[in-house]
Amino acid sequence: CGFGLGKGTGLKGRIVGDDIKAFVKAALQGGAGKGAPAAAGASLGGGLDLLPWPKVDFAKFGEVEVKELSRIKKISGQNLSRNWVMIPHVTVNEEADMTDLEEFRKQLNKEWEREGVKLSPLAFIIKASVSALKQFPEFNSSLDGDNLVLKKYFHIGFAADTPNGLVVPVIKDVDKKGLKEISQELTELSKKAREGKLKPQEMQGACFTISSLGGIGGTGFTPIVNAPEVAILGVCKSQIKPVWNGKEFAPRLMCPLSLSFDHRVIDGAAGMRFTVFLANLLKDFRRITL
Repeated sequence: CGFGLGKGTGLKGRIVGDDIKAFVKAALQGGAGKGAPAAAGASLGGGLDLLPWPKVDFAKFGEVEVKELSRIKKISGQNLSRNWVMIPHVTVNEEADMTDLEEFRKQLNKEWEREGVKLSPLAFIIKASVSALKQFPEFNSSLDGDNLVLKKYFHIGFAADTPNGLVVPVIKDVDKKGLKEISQELTELSKKAREGKLKPQEMQGACFTISSLGGIGGTGFTPIVNAPEVAILGVCKSQIKPVWNGKEFAPRLMCPLSLSFDHRVIDGAAGMRFTVFLANLLKDFRRITL
């Protein structure tokens, strides 16, 4: 078949679903998959007909330092490898005009300053994402064999960058919370993440994840879907750009959005509609009340 799967266990040697699952599992574990050539690779390339991972004595080229990966990086590395191999990813990109929303955010921050509440753009994106999930229910789902599990709850995960690696805290029942409460939970969970104090239940149950690089930069990237979810939103830093309004170019604050999704569940057109719908909500946040 060209993929190193060899002969399948189905009728007349046909490859069936169980063969593919066993093949991927063996590949991720670094062994040769059933029916795959044993010489396909002893480490990470097993079963994929790839060359073995190169073993190099880097010290012969110059001074080196060896550091063991953190526990978080070891765990997340295995999950990311599985998700990238087993989920057919598609990523679509769009820009959201955040100009008016930014003014609204600054206004609310002034009003809530005495309460110690400081809204970030991410709080608005989390809230808007729930409205988009309600409009497009297949994005709030998970694959279970040949069935699609549609969820009626809205728990949003957000990727948190910590000294020990990436973790994903989860804000539960976002549809029942206002911006102030979302912002407070964002702050609290982010602090716990940095200090390594998150409880397991605070990182479970997400329906949809947001990975924001807005504080760093970038114009787009391909976030990896966090199984068993079927989509993830990437957010980059907003920039002032000239945008044609029908009469002239006007300066607008544009935010890059990158949506990756599982193509087994979501078609490309649906992925683009979801992203455009979300961008329109962020352009005019009043639409969230409709």
